[in-house]
Amino acid sequence: MKLIKLAAAVLNQTPLDWRGNQSNILAAISEARAQRASVLCLPELCITGYGCEDAFQAPGVQRMALRILQDCLPATQGMIVSFGLPLLHQNGLFNTACLAVDGRVAGFVGKRFLAGDGIHYEPRWFKPWPMGVRSRTSIDDQSYPLGDLHFDVGGVKLGFEICEDAWVANRPGTQLALRGVDVVLNPSASHFAFGKIEVRKRFVLEGSRAFNASYVYANLLGNEAGRAIYDGEAMIASRGQLIATGPRFSYADFLVTSGVVDIEATRMNQSRTASYEPRLEGDLHDVVVAPFQYPSLSPELLPSRSDDWESSSQIKEEEFARAVPLGLFDYLRKSRSLGFVVSLSGGADSSAVACLVSMMVDFGVRELGLEAFIRKLGHIKSLQGCKTAREATRQLLLTVYQATRNSGSVTRAAARSVADAVGAEHHELDVAALHEGYLTMISAALKRELHWDRDDLALQNIQARVRSPGAWLLANLKGALLLSTSNRSEAAVGYATMDGDTSGGLSPIAGIDKAFLRQWLVWLEKEGPLGLRPIPALSVVNEQDPTAELRPPTSKQTDEADLMPYPVLDAIERAAIRDKQMPVEVYQLMLLKFPRYDGPQMGVWVERFFRLWCRNQWKRERYAPCFHLDDENLDPKTWCRFPILSGGFDVELQELRRVVGRG
Repeated sequence: MKLIKLAAAVLNQTPLDWRGNQSNILAAISEARAQRASVLCLPELCITGYGCEDAFQAPGVQRMALRILQDCLPATQGMIVSFGLPLLHQNGLFNTACLAVDGRVAGFVGKRFLAGDGIHYEPRWFKPWPMGVRSRTSIDDQSYPLGDLHFDVGGVKLGFEICEDAWVANRPGTQLALRGVDVVLNPSASHFAFGKIEVRKRFVLEGSRAFNASYVYANLLGNEAGRAIYDGEAMIASRGQLIATGPRFSYADFLVTSGVVDIEATRMNQSRTASYEPRLEGDLHDVVVAPFQYPSLSPELLPSRSDDWESSSQIKEEEFARAVPLGLFDYLRKSRSLGFVVSLSGGADSSAVACLVSMMVDFGVRELGLEAFIRKLGHIKSLQGCKTAREATRQLLLTVYQATRNSGSVTRAAARSVADAVGAEHHELDVAALHEGYLTMISAALKRELHWDRDDLALQNIQARVRSPGAWLLANLKGALLLSTSNRSEAAVGYATMDGDTSGGLSPIAGIDKAFLRQWLVWLEKEGPLGLRPIPALSVVNEQDPTAELRPPTSKQTDEADLMPYPVLDAIERAAIRDKQMPVEVYQLMLLKFPRYDGPQMGVWVERFFRLWCRNQWKRERYAPCFHLDDENLDPKTWCRFPILSGGFDVELQELRRVVGRG
């Protein structure tokens, strides 16, 4: 037996937060040492932070990253630690993993495959390292190996797949296996998306099996830079079996997961594989040899483990209930805001946002304890002295219901009920006089009365906009962050009032569709996430038909009457925007998916979607930052680009009308 202990550290880093990032790195190294780990994998670009954007191109960032690396090296004595940082070489910037052995740099490996789709933009800043190329780089008059390398450290061979490297068909692990590599390290910055964990598990397990090696995967944790949330996945696998996994969505600054593997067992397993043909050409230029003495270990294999909730049949509901609150927590502390303000209408969207803030407190206190939770939000002095999570929620969350003459008693009662259930500080304001004042002023200016039959849209929007200044004033007075409450379905068709319900500095649910959100609220009312109680008060919200409540009550306004059924809207959106289908193709797909609706009606809805989508791109450009949750995001800054001005699918919609029989 040759037993060594491997460790993966997940870190909650912040771009360009040199002191904070270094502190987390050193704390993780210390914890790995306490767990008697010999090899520690830290996440991708952990020194600078992954989300530095164009700041990567600043020479000062490169200098500071190397300085932090040098400062951390003494902490690695007696250990093998991989660091992630950008490295400038021959005027090209490379995303690298630096392997430090016993307090010294052994060499740098360049990332071969850059993530350049979706929310990732690595080719804007970095160059891909070419396969089979080795070089040397000079840092402070010292020369170090750089390139497509692996390492022989104390007789144990280690290699790298850096995040995206493992997601491609020609992954570097294939070549590493031919060189007899014992341990593959994967430092990652892989953003959260619903169900993505299963893909990661597959490439970690399959990598360890196919390469006959041990595999260490370390991801980032938390809301690093504002939009992407990292679930903090840590996995250690060997010979196709998980040895250890860490918890996801932690509120800690760092977590270390470790496991013991048998190097001789993976070697012999590879030797017994008939298809394995070692590369014996004798080229030693791609291996860096470094001495190292591994401590003796007893034959203990840690059992794999995962969070209990991950076996739930409601995994998407559970992930949503954990990812967004963690994103809110990090946004709160990293922006140094003093809390959140939510304009609580009594409807599904604002109620969901209020509940997510409440769960942020509940999950954080449950994991860290109240004292540590408050300490992590030390800049919020009003939290000092809170004795319970509910008291902390009241300090962090202010909700406000703002009534006009078109507001009803049902939504007022629903808002009050939800605010009380989650423990928010709640206020009820009557903005009818402000609303009427605008109508009187504009009527006088135009020298005519405003009427619903002529001025419908303008009369709806002014009510939403008149609520915005009061919500902003409360947020300013509290030093808090105003949360926008618009969802993705509304963003797709522009069913939102700019500077009204879109007002806010952060839009936490703009990445989720309305159909799922309503389903999630029912789940939250009746079941709730594992470890927390359900919120029965949501029943009064869930019993309502979604409505903007901007027309007179006699109109019986509902969202779906204005637009179309939300399940249909969301299905059209996926087909048209995510899958890039044209109007006729979308129409044909929808007829198959929703056979209860006839052709003419579906044709109206499909055309309405495309027209509204094109008309409202400017709104999506102005939305507050939102969290990325899946590949259906509409955020034009990070995921879904579309021209503000376009031909509006006119030719394609004419074809649709001919197919439907209306043109």
